[in-house]
Amino acid sequence: MKRFAAYDPPEYLSWTADPALVRDFRARVDADPERAAAIRALGEEELLAMYAGLVRNRLHDVALKRWVKNGTISKAWLGTGEEAATIGPVHALRRSGPDHDVVAPMIRNAGACHEMGMPIADMLRGYLGTADSPSFGRDGHVGSVRHGVIPPISHVGDMVPVTAGVALSFRQRGEDRVAMTWIGDGSTKSAAFHEGINFAAVQRLPAVVIIHDNQIALGSRPETGGIGPFSEWPRMYGVAGGSFDGNHVLDGYAAAKLAVDRARAGEGVTLLVAETFRLGGHATHDEREARMIYDADTFARWGKRDPVGLYEAWLEEEGIARARMEEVEAAVAAEVDAGAEEALRSREANMPVGATVTDGVYAA
Repeated sequence: MKRFAAYDPPEYLSWTADPALVRDFRARVDADPERAAAIRALGEEELLAMYAGLVRNRLHDVALKRWVKNGTISKAWLGTGEEAATIGPVHALRRSGPDHDVVAPMIRNAGACHEMGMPIADMLRGYLGTADSPSFGRDGHVGSVRHGVIPPISHVGDMVPVTAGVALSFRQRGEDRVAMTWIGDGSTKSAAFHEGINFAAVQRLPAVVIIHDNQIALGSRPETGGIGPFSEWPRMYGVAGGSFDGNHVLDGYAAAKLAVDRARAGEGVTLLVAETFRLGGHATHDEREARMIYDADTFARWGKRDPVGLYEAWLEEEGIARARMEEVEAAVAAEVDAGAEEALRSREANMPVGATVTDGVYAA
């Protein structure tokens, strides 16, 4: 896909596929028989839809970073380099129809919003705080119940008990639906996470919880927290679990597909670990700090594992024409550009007025 000198991490600007990493990507597809079966069942259109999701996620973040650079907004929380840990699992869900599944993303899992059907324009309106944004200008955390997206909570661990509650409601109503959420490696230290996953485990709820192990928690490397290997955590709670390559969209899809199928079969919650790396800061304002925590070699190593580029290389090896991928990229780029323009028009014409400040606000 196209690279943007002003907005992409430097490791992506002259990105080319490393043959050894492409071989590793292919080997990962076939390494586990159950996951391989799930992947090989995908048709070309489904594979390209996943590619569109990755590109849409990347370009959504580019649009936000452009706004930061030109002063439209002050900062943004991006998922650059981590897109596969969101897009793959979301595509394992039922994403439309009256019995669609539900996601509860963190703010940097923005890909879950647009892949569940939220318009890019609405997502960007959320950052601008317009009256026609999903929260009517009250909160930059974007969601849409109609599309099955629960808005993020700043106290990230709280998303897990909320997700457990949603999954409980599915079971109580006899609905064939699944709830999925993500939690950062740092936020796993919150009480809410442990209470939520324990409740989901005891109740055998139809949920999937993904630990987003991106190697850093706000400004701390994971080893400073004494949290131990996440691979042991499913056993600790007595639930099904596993890990997947968070830079490998197909591995993420397959791991989540098996977990979603288990949930629909009444076999309870699954705790997955996505191993990935944050190529930016906690937000756009602290990218320099992020670069100080890990050395340049670490960034270079993870930069070679761009989830979009590696997937492109695999698709080409599978016989999907580059022209098809270019068509997808062009269509998604036009969609994101149109969404950004629409959101900016809302900022000019549809900002909240003071008289609505107490609408939807409740007090005892």
